[in-house]
Amino acid sequence: MRRVAAALDRSGIAYAIVGGMAVNAHRHSRTTKDVDLLLSGDGFAAFRKLVAAGEFDPVPGRSRRFADRQTGIAFNILVTGQFPGSGAPGPIAFPEPASVAQEIDNLRVVDLPTLVQLKLAARRYQDFADVVGLIRENRLDESFGERLHLSVRTDYLLCLDEKRREDEYEARREQGSAGQ
Repeated sequence: MRRVAAALDRSGIAYAIVGGMAVNAHRHSRTTKDVDLLLSGDGFAAFRKLVAAGEFDPVPGRSRRFADRQTGIAFNILVTGQFPGSGAPGPIAFPEPASVAQEIDNLRVVDLPTLVQLKLAARRYQDFADVVGLIRENRLDESFGERLHLSVRTDYLLCLDEKRREDEYEARREQGSAGQ
């Protein structure tokens, strides 16, 4: 991740780390096998020049998946204007990376509201689980939902309810083990 980010920085290509690595940057530990990077259309065109120069290898059959030659780590490029999840058009598209990136640990990472919104828009179980973890680790509440697109607010509240159910379950479990 740091090698790709450094290459993007050297080339002046705006980016934001998204996906599982962004979840980690926003305090919820999660294992992931690859890196997802958000680029604009122009940024992706400039990135292709880095690939052509041999800095990274394309993954056959996957037009936006690449591998770092030195580490073998795969990474995906998500492009502004495309849609999370299935890729089918919806109310939420990938934004311009420069408008949603914040610096965390010397890397440009998508900000928390955008990350949560994209995770919910993708509509995958792992993404909902990530949102529950982000709610827990960042102590989010109902008011955070007001910062999200209307189309994902109900799902956000469902994730908030799930976090609270998990908290209640853990509290009961702790009481049970303390009584033994």
